[in-house]
Amino acid sequence: MRARPISREALVEELAELISGRPQDVWVRVAVDGAPAARPEALADELVAPLRLRGRPVLRVSAGDFLRPASLRLEHGRTDPDAFYDDWLDVRALRREVLEPLDPGGSGQVLPALWDSRIDRAYRMPYQELGPGGVVLVDGTLLLGRGLAFEVSAHVWLSPGALERGTPEAERWRLPAYARYEREARPQQTADVVVRADHPGRPAVLVR
Repeated sequence: MRARPISREALVEELAELISGRPQDVWVRVAVDGAPAARPEALADELVAPLRLRGRPVLRVSAGDFLRPASLRLEHGRTDPDAFYDDWLDVRALRREVLEPLDPGGSGQVLPALWDSRIDRAYRMPYQELGPGGVVLVDGTLLLGRGLAFEVSAHVWLSPGALERGTPEAERWRLPAYARYEREARPQQTADVVVRADHPGRPAVLVR
């Protein structure tokens, strides 16, 4: 892969154009994937306004609000990288409550958040209806390679050194899970857009 330098503003505009290029009368499910140190949620947030300017209704969802309860998530302890990879995200709930309602002929009724992992309790939020042509922007980590239906996917990638530097000491036990993700899910090959973000102010698009 070669790196194509790009400004943050141009990156957001390119992604918004790519998403808006989908048919205007169908829902678009977008994954913005990356380790927490890569801040995929920031990129997803920045896409909201330009998509709305292009006439697209937008709903923001964070995969972090679809984690499994602590009794299931932490069954093998709090620092097991394989459990973090395999068991933390409630894939079925994310599929059922966010993605499947936006299948062709779906209800368009999306649950924006399910489980507050900080207090280990359901949010009990109401469903929101996403209008025709609407976009759901889902940020999270380890999202690809799970059979989740996304029309557009962006992976915010960090080199191993940048990932280690950007990961707080208390979370470095997760680094083997991110390495496994690179090996098994191969996000650089499967994502529609790969953004190198070692230097947040100087991103680059990785071109195959």
